[in-house]
Amino acid sequence: MIEQPPFWMWILGFLLVLAPLITLHELGHLLVGRWLGVQADAFSIGFGKELVGFNDRHGTRWRISALPLGGYVQFRGDMNPASIPDPDAPAEEGAFQNASLWRRALIVFAGPATNILIALGIFAAFFMMIGRPVPVDPEGQLTVAGFSENSPARDAGIEVGDRIVSLDGDRLGSFRELQSQVMLQPAQQMELGVERGDRMLTFDVTTISHEVEDRFGNVSRIGLLGVESAGAEYDFQQLGPIDALVGGAQQSIDTFSMMITGLKQIVTGQRSVQELGGPVKIAKFSGEQLSLGWIDFINFVALISLNLAFINLLPIPALDGGHLAFYAAEAIRRKPVGPRAMELAYRTGVALVLALMLFVTINDLASLTLFG
Repeated sequence: MIEQPPFWMWILGFLLVLAPLITLHELGHLLVGRWLGVQADAFSIGFGKELVGFNDRHGTRWRISALPLGGYVQFRGDMNPASIPDPDAPAEEGAFQNASLWRRALIVFAGPATNILIALGIFAAFFMMIGRPVPVDPEGQLTVAGFSENSPARDAGIEVGDRIVSLDGDRLGSFRELQSQVMLQPAQQMELGVERGDRMLTFDVTTISHEVEDRFGNVSRIGLLGVESAGAEYDFQQLGPIDALVGGAQQSIDTFSMMITGLKQIVTGQRSVQELGGPVKIAKFSGEQLSLGWIDFINFVALISLNLAFINLLPIPALDGGHLAFYAAEAIRRKPVGPRAMELAYRTGVALVLALMLFVTINDLASLTLFG
């Protein structure tokens, strides 16, 4: 039976996820900008018409705007909230465009970096309070105990008692690591390195593409090998602060790697663009995770925070990654990109982002039960 939380929980979850993450992202830009001597004229949560606002002692206008799908910091010398430089702006003190290249790059990177630090902090806190899963039987972790009815691993020649030690040439540390890598590769061929007694063997295995459905009716497509671990039990080991931070950093890196793999699969056609999600799906998933309890919800916040960082670092003009790409070009050329070319690129980037937002929103609505 499909369980679905009430619609008000979608709205509450959406606000509890995006409002703090967007605010902290933009605060990262603002605070690093102030630290480096750049004046912010406006700090907005949302776009469009101002609903409420005030001026602080630094001369920054803090506002909440009508369209709650993002936010921005408009620094002195910016022509608009997309930080397109104003060619007619006077060369006044505190203007963003007058700052040195490394200062501008650091200010722009501060937003995504803040989102990464939020996720790292959440993961580290979980490792300290709840613990990191540690296999009870490390030796049996990667040993094959059995096969599913439809097992490509067995069909390829792997036998019960074999120990899977590598995947595509990379050494494996646990069965969980094997699972996480295989799940990302439905219907893909991979090379498994196997220990059989004192022999090392390799097998080419094509994973099964399998659809799984959660309790809320969300369907996802994953890859399976059809093998059972001989040591599948885990204990949770609480970590100290340093180890927890290291574990949080590794978890963040692994999540980023999954996002890169997923994007590459969509671009190459291995996955459907219908798997992309927008604001409606974020609201839906937020409400679902909130209904499961605070631990699941906070873990979801960490994942969305990394998603925001990842999206903002894409080299698309008008996003943070687009600005950083222009600064990299400036560093190589030893002079800024021309204002006309930059303005054209930023306007194209804004149009691309708006078109993508429209597409994923339509995609979200089409995936809801109401629309079949």
